[in-house]
Amino acid sequence: MALSVFDLYSVGIGPSSSHTVGPMRAARRFTELLHDEGLLDSVQRVRAELFGSLGATGHGHGSDKAVLLGLEGEDPATVDTDRTDERVDRIREQGALLLGGKHPITFDTTADLVLHRRRSLPAHPNGMTFCALGPGGGTLAERTYYSVGGGFVVDESATGADRVVADVTPVRFPFASAAELLAHCAREGLPISSVVLANELSWRSEEEVRAGLLQLWSVMRACVERGTRRDGVLPGGLRVPRRAPALHRELSAETADGDPLRIMDWVNLFALAVNEENASGGRIVTAPTNGAAGIVPAVLHYYTRFVPGADDDGVVRFLLTAAAIGMLFKQNASISGAEVGCQGEVGSACSMAAGALAEVLGGTPEQVENAAEVGIEHNLGLTCDPVGGLVQIPCIERNAVASVKAINAARLALRGDGSHKVTLDKAIKTMRDTGRDMKTKYKETARGGLAVNVIEC
Repeated sequence: MALSVFDLYSVGIGPSSSHTVGPMRAARRFTELLHDEGLLDSVQRVRAELFGSLGATGHGHGSDKAVLLGLEGEDPATVDTDRTDERVDRIREQGALLLGGKHPITFDTTADLVLHRRRSLPAHPNGMTFCALGPGGGTLAERTYYSVGGGFVVDESATGADRVVADVTPVRFPFASAAELLAHCAREGLPISSVVLANELSWRSEEEVRAGLLQLWSVMRACVERGTRRDGVLPGGLRVPRRAPALHRELSAETADGDPLRIMDWVNLFALAVNEENASGGRIVTAPTNGAAGIVPAVLHYYTRFVPGADDDGVVRFLLTAAAIGMLFKQNASISGAEVGCQGEVGSACSMAAGALAEVLGGTPEQVENAAEVGIEHNLGLTCDPVGGLVQIPCIERNAVASVKAINAARLALRGDGSHKVTLDKAIKTMRDTGRDMKTKYKETARGGLAVNVIEC
C-alpha cells in the first residue's frame, strides 16, 4: 500500500478529523454515489446512523453537523466555516435539506439522524450507515463507512481497524517500517525527506509537491494568526476561555529579559492558537489528525521563527519527514483516538514533529528515527477522555505540552549518535498493543478518565 504525503495532510474543519472531517466526507461520498447511480432525484428521505465513538461523543465533536453539511454536498476543505452553524440551523428549522446541493428532501434531524451511544459496528469504533429511501419507503441505496482517523474514510470493502483503500501506485522507495526507511537512506545516501520526495514523484512533479506543502504551511500559519486574534470562549457547555490572544499580546509586549525559557511560551502559544481554532470549528490541517493538529504547526513555527537559517526548503523537508513518520503510524498502528486513545493522535504528532525537527536541524536519518521514537515512547498509554465529549479539555493543553516535548526529543536525539535500545518500529508496535488493551471508556467515548471526573458547568 502506498501513501502520499497529501493523504496524510489535508485541509479540513474542526473540531475532529475522525468525528467531523470523516463524517462529512462519508456523507458527501454517499450523495455522490446516489448521483453516479442515477438515484439522486428519486430520493425522498435519507436516514443516517452513527455508532460507537461517533455516537457517544458526536454531538460534542460536531459529527451531526458534519453529516448534514456533507449530505448537502459540502467538502471539509472548502466549506465556509463562518456559515456552518447558520446552515445547520436552517436545516433543523425547515426540516429539509438539499441532497448533494441539488435535490430537496425532507429531513427530520431528530428521526433521520441517530447517534447510537452504546452500539458499535464491527470493523472500527467510528462507524456510520446511510440509507436512501425512495417512493413508498423502499430502500434505494445503503452504505456503511468507517472514519478511521485523520479524515480517512473507508467503506465495508476495506474492513480492518485502520486501513485505507490500497493505492497500488509503484513508488521508488517503498517502506512499511522505519527499518526499511533507514535502509533506503543508508543505501542511497539520502535523508528521509529526500526518500519521501522521490516517492511523491510517482503522483506529481517536484514543483507540485513543493507548492502543495508550502500551501499547507500557509494554511497552518493562517490558523495560528486567526487563533491569536479571536477572544472570547469556545463553543460548548464548558465555556472554556480562549487563551491564545491574551498570551500573544503579553509576549508581543515583553522585551527580552534573559528568560531562557521564553521561547517555550511562544511554542505553547502556537499550539494553543491552532487547537482553539480547531475547537471552534475553524480551518485547520490534519497533522495527522485534528485533535493533534497544533503540534506539527507549533514546532514548525519554532523552526521558522527561532532557528537561524530557516527557509522554505527547510519547511518542505520538515513536512516530508514528518509525513514519513506519520505513514508508519497509520500503516502499522493507528492515528485514531477512538481505536488506541490519544497516544495515537498526540503521540503520533509528537513523534512526527520530533523527527522532522531533528532532520532540519541537521540530524542523520538515525538521529531522526531516534527523535521520533522518543516522541512516541513518552506518550505511550495516553488516554482519550475529552470532558463533555468536546475537543477542549485536556486536548488543547495536551498539544502545547507535546509540542515542547517534541522539541526536547529532537534535542536529546541530536546529542546522541542515533543508536538506542528501543526502535521506532518497536515503539509503534507497543502503541498498537497498548491501544488494544486499553478499555473502551478511555478511547474517545467520554465514559472514563477526566470525562467523568470533571463536572461540566
